[in-house]
Amino acid sequence: MNRKIAVVGLGYVGLPVAVAFGKKYPVIGYDINEQRIETLKLGVDYTNEVEPEDLKEAQLEFTNEGKRLKEADFIIVSVPTPINAHNQPDLTPLLKASETVGANLKKGTIVVYESTVYPGATEENCVPVLERASGLHCGKDFYVGYSPERINPGDKVHTFTNITKVVSGQTPEVLDIVADVYASVVSAGVHKASSIKVAEAAKVIENTQRDVNIALMNELALIFDRIGIDTSEVLEAAGTKWNFLKFTPGLVGGHCIGVDPYYLTHKAEMVGHHPEVILAGRRINDGIGRYIARALVKKLIKLNLPVQGARITVLGLTFKENVPDLRNSKVIDVIRELQEYGVDVQVADAHADPEEAVREYGLTLKPFDELLPADAAVLAVSHNEYIEAGWSQFDRLLKHGKGIVVDIKSVLDKESKPEKIDLWRL
Repeated sequence: MNRKIAVVGLGYVGLPVAVAFGKKYPVIGYDINEQRIETLKLGVDYTNEVEPEDLKEAQLEFTNEGKRLKEADFIIVSVPTPINAHNQPDLTPLLKASETVGANLKKGTIVVYESTVYPGATEENCVPVLERASGLHCGKDFYVGYSPERINPGDKVHTFTNITKVVSGQTPEVLDIVADVYASVVSAGVHKASSIKVAEAAKVIENTQRDVNIALMNELALIFDRIGIDTSEVLEAAGTKWNFLKFTPGLVGGHCIGVDPYYLTHKAEMVGHHPEVILAGRRINDGIGRYIARALVKKLIKLNLPVQGARITVLGLTFKENVPDLRNSKVIDVIRELQEYGVDVQVADAHADPEEAVREYGLTLKPFDELLPADAAVLAVSHNEYIEAGWSQFDRLLKHGKGIVVDIKSVLDKESKPEKIDLWRL
């Protein structure tokens, strides 16, 4: 492999990619975030995706100078692709990254996008920006490919190098080069997609499929709650059948499952199809936080506890367990709905950065040992710290160790629940 590699975007996806390549080849790591670059130069990854020893071992040069990209002829773009307030794709980070790459593009370079997009975005949205910024012609002076990211934040088992990598290129020759480059570091091997659009579509449906399945579980949870039976017990019984898919209900946030379906539905509507199942799943999942909050309010009323002015502790704010990532967390939906009822909500998180919580949501996180005794507690994110503490943590979290506990992911052992605790599970 005689390509000089650069990675644009050093977040949860880009950094593990850069490190994997950096263990075999010299790599340029570019990011516009100066703080990110400075901390990485010090050997610190505040996303906790890469271990310090792996970061030290990799041959990586970190920079926020776009001109350094001129040294590379294989550029991997892995920047965020979020949605806006109207659930529409926001390609701003991707297009700005494309401008930077284009302004520093030399002939013969292959640009590979890893960011999640809708089918057609690489060729229809990104290529024109690359051409305009570089003055070069795609397919003649430079080439593009697409290889969707499959990084699962916080997962130390399924990592970049041991997950099959889908690759694509605009010509068979480019596809072969892209495949060879990735195959040199991905031990699980590569899968050659027939076109860039096929690879883009494959990525976006991976999480759409999960979203729809979780939406079904969430709707079942709503039904079973009204019937008065425990969803976890129903799923445990159903799960004894060999082909029952083991999905569970819960909050669906983050920058993948809670976002990707909107990229697909956006493209579907562009070509004249109104997707019904996908959007129905999104509506269910987007509403589950409010449902949880209302269920807790009903519990307070049934126990003759005042709602307005009640103190409720929420444990966990990140979008999933054991990661510091706060982007698109649906825990905020639970908090905002409780606040609408006049509830005093205090929030703690064992992994989140307090400053980021203020920036993202205007929330002040409390250290765990400074939480005041509350009328109810919501175990919103099943960080290991909260699971290991178990029921004993509620002795001090609840007033006199008595009150309501909402266990969203059903991680606490129901059989050992103290009698003075009233448990609600999704």
